[in-house]
Amino acid sequence: MDTRVSDLFGTSSGYKSSIQGGGSCINGPGMASKKTCIRNGKKTKNRSSRQLKSSNNPPYLPPEAEEGNIEYKLKLVNPTQYRFEHLATQMKWRLQEGKGEAVYQIGVEDNGMLVGLSEDDMKASLKTLHRMAEKVGADITVLREREVDYDSDTLIPRKIAEVLVRKVPDDQQFLDLRVAVLGNIDSGKSTLLGVLTQGELDNGRGRARLNLFRHLHEIQSGRTSSISFEILGFNSKGEVVNYSESRTAEEICENASKMITFIDLAGHHKYLKTTIFGLTSYCPDFAMLVVSANTGIAGTTREHLGLAMALKVPIFIVVSKVDLCTKGTVDRTVRQLERVLKQPGCNKVPMLVHSSDDAVTAAQQFAQCPSITPIFTLSSVSGENLDLLKVFFNILPPLSNSKEQEELMQQLTEFQVDEIYTVPDVGTVVGGTLYSGICREGEELVVGPTDEGQFRKLTVCSIQRNRMACRVLRAGQAATLALGDFDRSLLRKGMVMVSPEMNPTICWAFEAEIVLLFHAKTFHRGFQVTVHVGNVRQTATVEALQGKDELRTGEKAVVLFRFIKHPEYLKVGAKLLFREGATKGIGQVTSLHPVV
Repeated sequence: MDTRVSDLFGTSSGYKSSIQGGGSCINGPGMASKKTCIRNGKKTKNRSSRQLKSSNNPPYLPPEAEEGNIEYKLKLVNPTQYRFEHLATQMKWRLQEGKGEAVYQIGVEDNGMLVGLSEDDMKASLKTLHRMAEKVGADITVLREREVDYDSDTLIPRKIAEVLVRKVPDDQQFLDLRVAVLGNIDSGKSTLLGVLTQGELDNGRGRARLNLFRHLHEIQSGRTSSISFEILGFNSKGEVVNYSESRTAEEICENASKMITFIDLAGHHKYLKTTIFGLTSYCPDFAMLVVSANTGIAGTTREHLGLAMALKVPIFIVVSKVDLCTKGTVDRTVRQLERVLKQPGCNKVPMLVHSSDDAVTAAQQFAQCPSITPIFTLSSVSGENLDLLKVFFNILPPLSNSKEQEELMQQLTEFQVDEIYTVPDVGTVVGGTLYSGICREGEELVVGPTDEGQFRKLTVCSIQRNRMACRVLRAGQAATLALGDFDRSLLRKGMVMVSPEMNPTICWAFEAEIVLLFHAKTFHRGFQVTVHVGNVRQTATVEALQGKDELRTGEKAVVLFRFIKHPEYLKVGAKLLFREGATKGIGQVTSLHPVV
């Protein structure tokens, strides 16, 4: 792991703006207008990524991939019945690969050459695509059309079209993406989520965020101290589904084909452990870093950026409160962000989003190339550029494909316990994420480890996803499980519920290869830190450092940790993050010392 990530955690030393040589290329199936290459610290336009203007050499997209949810079609004009059935089967495959979403590029050959179609052929192709979508139970939305006029011999204008195909929801199998919301205190995180999910602009005094707060002191201070969840839906036609038209979460789930679950995290430094727990435990697909335009990079902004990078969560940035600043101030904040993103510890390629066309390109390339970092500038009061963020969320594809999902579902059941509640007339309820396998109503599982390292039997009485009843839970999905009259005092955060056939490895001690990101003095045997591994959060003592007596900032070592309170369920290869005051480090679990 790159020790230069420590730049993001340490003191506020000057920013380094140089990009490492060697370079990374931005490639993706989106329209080629924003593709660039980074070589030797210079941004140069790629030959295949020119604006589609007159040229004797035709522009290209990357060749079509056999797997994935992107399909190229030159034209779909009056296909035979046999051909139509084949096309519909192919669309089913692409939708399955994209978990209910697919993108069709019309007027593009399989090798990626942008040929284009006449207006009549394009209309006929879109009509055929609509028939195909109806057959498989989906809707289509034309994202954008472009003229291709590189061939000066033809006078007839030729177009290519990019079309989003989304399956109509059935049996609650909507596409669900989790987005963690990070940023410094008073940067406008909760207000932005309130505006997105409630459908009403803020009044400038924080009215939009009131529905997100869980405690009285949060309402009084205006500062988030706990983890809260909010949902934003999109139907099969790409229209927003939120609380402005739906009164309950159940209605949103019923009408949405795609769901964005926002995990609102705390910005204040004293709630850092809660923020880290939200990032490690809830397994977000993406992270949204909110930066206030009038204060720029301040407080915990750099630390939150470093946390997301250390945990390898793809991150995009939203510059809020642009209505309070002049254009010069906003530009200065954006330039400041670009400098930090380009520094050697990050090696990111910032991409400023100005139009809906940029938002579509950013969404497609962001999911494919981890170095791309889209930047949005918006206001929750005036609503400026808010639609661009909605377009981005609408197009944003899932990170994992159907094959990875199938492999996880075939494994034994493992559910991580993140929250514990007692609900009147229902009993004990646990919230968390199903890491692997399938969980059904009435299924018998075992939960642990207890303080003695034991597992206890329990029965799953009922399941809810996004406050909506659900019979089957699949790997990667977050839900709450009702456990009936199971004694709540026997449960704690960090436990797992697993299949009785599984033989889980319980350990008091484990070894991890770590990088010490920041420490004021020396890191040595006997030092105590709070360790975060997935949903596990516990104090551990450093028992030994292999081959070294002590560690300083930026150094690597294999360290033996021992938990001080109770044993935990861990896996080899799991990401680890530890902290104690200003001390911070990241690493990976390399071996376990199981309880005999």
